[in-house]
Amino acid sequence: MSDTSKSPRKIAPKVLPGTPAQHGFTFPPEWAPHSATWFSWPRPEGISFPGRYHTVPKAMAAIIAAIAPREHVHVNVPNENYERIVREQLAQHGVAKPLLSRRITFHHIMTNESWCRDHGPAFVVKGKKFAIVDWGFNAWGGKYPPYDSDDNVPTRIAEEFAASKVPGFAGVFYPRTKAGEPVIMEGGAVEFSGDGVVMTSEACLLNKNRNPKLSKKQIEGFLKDYYGQRHVLWLGDGIVGDDTDGHIDDLARFIGPRTIVTTVEEDPKDENYKILRDNLRRLELAKHPDGGHYEIVTIPMPGVVEIEGQRVPATYANFYFVNGTLLVPIYKHKANDKRCLRTLAEALDACGHKREVVGIDCSDLIWGLGAIHCLSQQQPRI
Repeated sequence: MSDTSKSPRKIAPKVLPGTPAQHGFTFPPEWAPHSATWFSWPRPEGISFPGRYHTVPKAMAAIIAAIAPREHVHVNVPNENYERIVREQLAQHGVAKPLLSRRITFHHIMTNESWCRDHGPAFVVKGKKFAIVDWGFNAWGGKYPPYDSDDNVPTRIAEEFAASKVPGFAGVFYPRTKAGEPVIMEGGAVEFSGDGVVMTSEACLLNKNRNPKLSKKQIEGFLKDYYGQRHVLWLGDGIVGDDTDGHIDDLARFIGPRTIVTTVEEDPKDENYKILRDNLRRLELAKHPDGGHYEIVTIPMPGVVEIEGQRVPATYANFYFVNGTLLVPIYKHKANDKRCLRTLAEALDACGHKREVVGIDCSDLIWGLGAIHCLSQQQPRI
């Protein structure tokens, strides 16, 4: 796709029959090479950052400035006027002009909120081809209507790919139940090992506010068929303050096919202590489908983070892999921030894919109840 800011005309993408697994497509691990990262720019009239939107552009600019030298950045904005404003905000907060002109592409795609991990396209790959899985999206169980624009984002991106004749783009898969209903799924609810395992949580995907007519077995079937996986690893509850009902990207993450980083709370009096101990126990007992236990790396929680008297779901697990780097949210907890960054760097070295580990202050962004991973969605390199 070109680096211009003009969105091409709409052309309906090819609707692919069957499932990605049937066609040999799979969802790659996040540390695999990216061609780009996608964002949906937060709007001041949105509901995610009440009373504090003024802090958001600087925080977003810090993330984009860290990514753009390493891979292309795509940003969804409602229209040309928003694009102009966002360009000015990025420049004001330190994103260099060469990056703005050559490494950042704007798309006039309307969104309701900014959480591209959840409403953005799920990219699956097969050799030199890639496709989009367009799940249904209902704003985390219908909590925050309207969400129609967010739900439409993958289709809009697929239309642009089709119109631009992006090399390797094969089309779109639409997960549907036998009754024709869209299957609800969010990108923050799933985590991938790179060798056929998808990790998720019962609190989220078994919640009846997502897919009330589907059994656990049926949900596992959709995870395997539409992400091209062969095994599902289940954790339990999510952390306190998480309005997504327990997204996995706040709890535990793969950093290698057999290595999982998980959060632990060390204060027995903290509300998260038992929740995270239970998830740790599940991981310690879990076995890889090919045999053997996982290597479990524990990282601390950043302590209680409150904004305006509300506990927010601050966690270091909401990190994001980009080419050559791991971006980690930090929260002004000097000791635990430093400890977490060091632990992750050592764990990556042990996995054999050493990369720079960079902390980014998310003390303001977490008011929206999400951080770096929640805001981003990777597009794999083919």
